[in-house]
Amino acid sequence: MSNSDTTKSELTEGSKRYPDVVYRYRPGPVESHTLKGNTIRFISENRVELNVEVLSDHIIRLNYLMEGDLRTDFSYALDPSFNPEEVDFSFEEKTEFFELTTGALICRITREKMLVHFYDAEGQVLCEEEHGFYRRDSLLRGISEVKVTKKAPDDLRFFGLGDKPRELNLRGRAFENWNTDSFAYERGDDPLYRSIPFYMGLIGNRAYGIFFDNTYRTRFSFDRRNNRVSSFSATGGQINYYFIAGPSLDQVAMRYTRLTGTPEMPPLWALGYHQCRWSYYPEEEVRTLADTFRERQIPCDAIYLDIDYMDEYRCFTWNYDHFPDPASLIGDLKKQGFQTILMIDPGIKIDEEYHVYKSGMENGHFCRRPDGELMIAPVWPPRCVFPDFTDPEVRAWWGDLYDDFIADLEVSGIWNDMNEPAVFEINKKTFPDDIRHNFDGHPCSHKKAHNIYGMQMARASLEGMKKHAPGKRPFLLTRANYSGGQRYAALWTGDNISDWDHLKLANLQCQRLSISGYSFVGSDIGGFVEIPDGELFTRWLQLAVFHPLFRNHTMGYNVDGAGAVDQQEVAERESTLNTNQEPWSFGEKYTDVNKQTIELRYRLLSYLYSAFWKYVNEGRPILRPLTFYDQHDEQNEDQEDQFMFGDQILAAPVLEKGKTKKKLYLPTGGWYHFWDHRFYEGKQTLKVDAPIERVPFFVKAGTILPLRPVMQHVHEKEPERMELNIYFGKESAQSFIYEDAGEGYDFRDGVFMKSYFNYEWNEDQQRASIAVQREGTYRPSYGQIDLRLIGFPDHLDALSVDGSPVECSMDPGSEVRSCTVEAGFDTIEIHVG
Repeated sequence: MSNSDTTKSELTEGSKRYPDVVYRYRPGPVESHTLKGNTIRFISENRVELNVEVLSDHIIRLNYLMEGDLRTDFSYALDPSFNPEEVDFSFEEKTEFFELTTGALICRITREKMLVHFYDAEGQVLCEEEHGFYRRDSLLRGISEVKVTKKAPDDLRFFGLGDKPRELNLRGRAFENWNTDSFAYERGDDPLYRSIPFYMGLIGNRAYGIFFDNTYRTRFSFDRRNNRVSSFSATGGQINYYFIAGPSLDQVAMRYTRLTGTPEMPPLWALGYHQCRWSYYPEEEVRTLADTFRERQIPCDAIYLDIDYMDEYRCFTWNYDHFPDPASLIGDLKKQGFQTILMIDPGIKIDEEYHVYKSGMENGHFCRRPDGELMIAPVWPPRCVFPDFTDPEVRAWWGDLYDDFIADLEVSGIWNDMNEPAVFEINKKTFPDDIRHNFDGHPCSHKKAHNIYGMQMARASLEGMKKHAPGKRPFLLTRANYSGGQRYAALWTGDNISDWDHLKLANLQCQRLSISGYSFVGSDIGGFVEIPDGELFTRWLQLAVFHPLFRNHTMGYNVDGAGAVDQQEVAERESTLNTNQEPWSFGEKYTDVNKQTIELRYRLLSYLYSAFWKYVNEGRPILRPLTFYDQHDEQNEDQEDQFMFGDQILAAPVLEKGKTKKKLYLPTGGWYHFWDHRFYEGKQTLKVDAPIERVPFFVKAGTILPLRPVMQHVHEKEPERMELNIYFGKESAQSFIYEDAGEGYDFRDGVFMKSYFNYEWNEDQQRASIAVQREGTYRPSYGQIDLRLIGFPDHLDALSVDGSPVECSMDPGSEVRSCTVEAGFDTIEIHVG
């Protein structure tokens, strides 16, 4: 063959063309490694790079990179205040693997395939890889999949991923994260409105967590094919994940929450009862609603105005036909004790005379297509543009739009909806993948920015609220979000349905969100779509007493939750159906029960507020499945109806139609039925009466439970008395009460009161003692405390407070003893023999 023939052949071979060329990568043998600071860098023969970063004894970050990848540590999810710890770890080279050891973890990286395995400090398996890292990309599409595959032994259970509407244990299923407008979703539907790519594994009694910080569409498979393999993957970006050790599920959840952050303490009113409907208008209807609450003496702290307060769905405007004097309305509601909350959506109507559209266009604040055209799509207005909330300048502009609402009108709360972002009329329900975003100086497509769009809208809204009312604690509610978004806003589970299965789903979803870092959660009480009967509404209200967000919301007279409203259909619906969903809408029988249920929530507010402090400052979930209470008891895994509300209350709501008894399982410990004070030992199954008038719940033995007086709203008056229920127990226990003004930021200067009640039982002396430790300078308004002794033996000999004897009396028709003492005591001694 001549030289010319050789050249021609080579050219022909190199000139072949294909529709696309796909490349697949798995790490080859480790070629080199370097240790610098707290990071070990491994490089394989085929140039796959793995960085292993030690952040604490219990948290290790793993990041895979290849040539051409964007090298940045930027993350929307991580709490900016999170700092890695100084960790004394060891690193050794062994024949078949490299071994990194902290005080809690052993991490091994195999030499041959760069597989990563985790063990606890005793060498017991936590998480081992099956195939490890994998990546697929092509010449035309770039990266299309990054994936890690891990082993899933038979005894491994999975929890987390936010509010997937399924059983708590995720094993046997696969799930996606892609924020989606999921109107009237059903059990098993996926994906929903938000993306929380964090899950926990429980193997034996050893727990771990994996947080996959990737904002693209992600997928999680938990042994879906029954082949003992699990995996997590994304359609772009990098494998960047955090391995979090326990050994308890509680500890994993708390460490993840501290990694991604918590919100500020909310205003106390935000934990009260909220009333919402699509929509309350005109102004007279809102005033009638408020008057009815006060006339019926049903507590309520917040009233919402949905999209119909706006001028033709223009955000930050008013329909003056419906609301001729917004300032007067909001001011009058405030005098009655109601906080006003307004809906704001991201879709901005195209209108040259509309100030938001005009200023956004002048400053280039709206999302555009790759070649520069505006992203225009229908939402409530038929043609909308959308701010790019991933741009810091846009967030600042958006925040300033709240000036009139927050600073001038003194609106107390904002509700961000439709921010997946939702788009009408197309099956995709959202933006095209190629829409461009700033991504805080890391320009990208919507494929990468989609899942954090709603989160950054919430961030912009919160920053604006804080700027324009700096002395007032903000309340913000959002529908779409991503991991870390709990720093900015409360969350509800979306457009649910008024049926009994959705009541069960609300219970599961709120538990799952809480263990996934998001404790300020609730559901639309009664269901958003369709109409509940009185029994369903009441049972839903009773469940929601134990959800941090306590909001009743319904479609009202509207007929289509995913498109324009047909006014004729609305009129027909209004004339033929009772679509009201206020607490008094189902007849006097249910009205009385609903009033008592809402009053119970207000009685429990000090307990909830204290649990919220622990969430904010320690990352402790407010709601926990029983497995998180005691993972050593296998029976807890099957108890999905029940859950822990704070550390010392077990809620067992009725979730089935027609039931007046509740079958439940009590976990380890001693428990008192709240209503009849009957004591039960734990680790047993029982049935208790559950008439429509009462929701069953139990208080742990040794608890000191604070109960507030019932008020029509949290600031109706300063409480003159506080009630403390002291529950007898034979084990040591600590109860915690946090108090401050419930508004403003004086607590940052020490104007708070933290009270630790340390309960001890002395069997030999038959004596219960309570020592109180206090921190802070806040002084509650109440001067007296009503002590109620519950479960103590009949032969109670004496009670002393700070060494002085106190006489107790028996409550009529009860075995509870009570007395009144001065607030501020340091010790209580109770002799029973």
